[in-house]
Amino acid sequence: MRNLKNQPKSHLSKSILFLAISITGIAFLFLFSSFISTTGFYLSSPKINLHVINKPRTISIDDTQKFLYWGHRVDCPGKHCDTCAGLGHQESSLRCALEEALFLQRTFVMPARMCINPIHNKKGILNQSSQASSDEGWMATSCAMDSLYDLDLISKKIPVILDNSETWHQVLSTGMKLGARGVAHVQGVSRVELKENPQYSNRLLINRTASPLAWFVECKDRLNHSAVMLPYTFLPSMAAKKFRDAADKVKAMLGDYDAIHVRRGDILKTRKDRFGVLRSRHPHVERDTRPECILQRIAKWISPGRTLFIASNEGKPGFFSPLGVRYKTAYSSNYSWIVDPVIENNYQLFMIERLILMGAKTVIQTFKSEDTDLSLSDDPKKNTGGWMKVVSTEGC
Repeated sequence: MRNLKNQPKSHLSKSILFLAISITGIAFLFLFSSFISTTGFYLSSPKINLHVINKPRTISIDDTQKFLYWGHRVDCPGKHCDTCAGLGHQESSLRCALEEALFLQRTFVMPARMCINPIHNKKGILNQSSQASSDEGWMATSCAMDSLYDLDLISKKIPVILDNSETWHQVLSTGMKLGARGVAHVQGVSRVELKENPQYSNRLLINRTASPLAWFVECKDRLNHSAVMLPYTFLPSMAAKKFRDAADKVKAMLGDYDAIHVRRGDILKTRKDRFGVLRSRHPHVERDTRPECILQRIAKWISPGRTLFIASNEGKPGFFSPLGVRYKTAYSSNYSWIVDPVIENNYQLFMIERLILMGAKTVIQTFKSEDTDLSLSDDPKKNTGGWMKVVSTEGC
């Protein structure tokens, strides 16, 4: 080692200065890593690759901007967080969080990826190795949030950033510098208190610990229509531009049309009780969604000869062919040269189909979401009555 005492004074000063800067840098990095590991922001979470910076969504932080964070997963159903619910449940969670951000007038920190339930997807993501690591498994069963939604369009209503963006890292860095004034970690605090109590409202960032069941549990008053700030149609209409463009092309080719959304597949799940009786949470749906019953049900709403667009998760080819005796039936598969080039999974396909449904003159869903909706079945959409005896498929 060189003897610092024998060096000229200027060289000695430079060495001391360099050593001091190095120590300060190391200390800063240690402090920053400690902050990340203790604040609940899992920036190196195995679920998300945060080394990729989404530069197109980077926005600058001004003195008035404040942020709301709910975690890196849109949906975490109970203790089974390795799985995920369907798109409808996830959108309920996302809409709940966006409503809170709108109410608090804060920028929402949106998860960069959306979990895709394999039950609802038969395209693209299922071709994965059984030997894949948990990180690879998550990436293989999820897709980028901005591959589903137009974040710039959402931001016109509620400003959003992704949790893998440079802006999010800037928020964390700024929050660290502000210390106790930077971040508020909250759980079980009402949105009204978050807005009115200076203990929370003055913080740069609110870290909301949402329900482990699912985010939308935080919005228990959604049945109170006066409390709903974002309608059900908000997120469907915020689909990525390429999906909106594809849907517009299909709608133009359909012309004047009506539409039905027929849920079968997963919704027909049944089980036998100890006496061998077949039971379901939706006991009439198997019957109500068969073609002969659909024809009877929709006759009073849709005139013969009309073009009828059908969106369904029914997997049997030709299942809805009997509807052709009265209507000119059409499916997204009839426009595969428009749809297929822009989709990578069934979530994206369904988002296009929803936009087509929204453009129909008359829309009939499987279940009612509102009292005024037209539906194929009178079974409630959310059945809390347990497992009931399946109604015979004979007759309608």
